[in-house]
Amino acid sequence: MRAVLAAPAPTLLVIAKAPVPGRVKTRLTPPCTPEQAAALAEAALSDTLRVLGSVPAGRRLLVLDGEPGRWLPPGWEVAPQVPGDLDVRLAAAFALAPAGAPALLVGMDTPQLSAAALAAQLSAAARAGADAWYGPAWDGGFWALGLARPSPALARRLLLGVPMSTPRTGEVLLERLAQAGLTVRRLPVLTDVDTARDAAEVAALAPDGAFAARWRAVEAVTGAAGATG
Repeated sequence: MRAVLAAPAPTLLVIAKAPVPGRVKTRLTPPCTPEQAAALAEAALSDTLRVLGSVPAGRRLLVLDGEPGRWLPPGWEVAPQVPGDLDVRLAAAFALAPAGAPALLVGMDTPQLSAAALAAQLSAAARAGADAWYGPAWDGGFWALGLARPSPALARRLLLGVPMSTPRTGEVLLERLAQAGLTVRRLPVLTDVDTARDAAEVAALAPDGAFAARWRAVEAVTGAAGATG
C-alpha cells in the first residue's frame, strides 16, 4: 500500500497544431471551408485538453506547432514542437517528460476520449506491471502512446522510422514495443477525425462536447452530413 501511495502521478502530453485555417484538418475540405475545418480542429483540441484536465496528473504539457490561443485552458504548460517528420516530433515530445514518472502522449484528433478510462488505466494500482500503454485507432494508426519509464533514448528507439499515417503505423509500433520487451496495456480503439464521415461519427459518440456542437453548426450550413455517406 505504501508503494502505491508513493507512486508518482503521470505526465500528460498532447501533441497538436494550432488551429489555423489551411494548416489543420485539410481532409475535411471539402465539404468544409478551411475556416470551418480550423474551427473543428480548435473544438477537438479544446475537448481533448478539457478531458485530460480532469485526469489526475503531475504535469500537463501541450507540445504545439504554432501559437496558443484563447482555447488553452489553465493548468497546461506549452512547449514548441521540434522541426522534422512526425516520428521525430513524437519522440522529442517524450523527451520533455520528467524522469521518474510515467508519461502518456495523445493527439488532438480524438475528442471523444474518456477521462474515466484513462484515469483508471493510469492509476497507481492499475499500472503495476505495465511498461507501456497503446491506444489503437480504427484506421490502423494510434491515438495514444504511454511509457511507464520514459526516456529520450527509449522514445527514439520506439518511434524513429515508424511510417506515419499509414494502415500499418500501429502494427509497426506494436512490433517495436514487443522488440523492446515491454509489457503493453491496450487502451480503447478510437476513431481519429480525418474526414467528414469521421467527424459525424465522433460527434455522435460525444454529443455534449465542443466538437459535436461545432460539427452540428457546420452541418447546418453546409449539409456536410450528406458527404459522409
